Amino acid sequence: MKCLKDKVAVVTGASRGIGKAIAIELASMGADLVLNYRSSVESIKDVAKEIEDLGSKVHVVRADVSLFEDSEKIMKEALDKFGKIDILVNNAGITKDALMLRMKEEDFDKVISVNLKGVYNCLKHITPIMLKQRSGKIINISSVVGISGNAGQCNYSAAKAGVIGMTKSLAKELGSRGITVNAVAPGYIKTDMTEVLSDKVKKNIEGMIPLKRIGNPEDIANVVGFLSTEKSSYVTGQVISVDGGMAM
Repeated sequence: MKCLKDKVAVVTGASRGIGKAIAIELASMGADLVLNYRSSVESIKDVAKEIEDLGSKVHVVRADVSLFEDSEKIMKEALDKFGKIDILVNNAGITKDALMLRMKEEDFDKVISVNLKGVYNCLKHITPIMLKQRSGKIINISSVVGISGNAGQCNYSAAKAGVIGMTKSLAKELGSRGITVNAVAPGYIKTDMTEVLSDKVKKNIEGMIPLKRIGNPEDIANVVGFLSTEKSSYVTGQVISVDGGMAM
């Protein structure tokens, strides 16, 4: 069902994993896509090809969301290409895990700069565009650890908790203009980040999840798809956990 036909979506960190799945889901729903990536040139080409095969238009922007000017570049190129932005998915993120005792200051700063400041940068540049349109859907990808915390991830948890705070605050600022702002909080999902875990660790994780499985990127993409449509027009300021029940 092409319920997003004639809509334009920007997805950051779209070259792989959850970002790739979100981009393909939105394209399958009829949206045209602006894909942001930072370094994975061949991967983003493959994603763009898949989207074109689905019948959607696509534009690719290489940019580092942690840089204010680069985030502005993403939105500017989207407007130049399509003339509007209906949906923004802030997905770009990194991890640099370590216990606090061993965590380097530069690793804390880098995670905050991409995962939190990067979201701010994109929100800062999209807000005037959507206010002028008097419409828009913003979906920020947070994490279950932004709700519950996780040993060895103080930097990542802090950033993702901050994303939740920004989501709720911006929803209050923009609601009167017909713009919704929501967050999706993934649990353990099969991505490059989780593939490095041993089979034993994965089994232990599955044991903590009521649904007894690690999620797929498509599980997140399906929820983002819903939040991108008019079916979610009365949903804003919410954090939807997609974690198999892990954070209940």
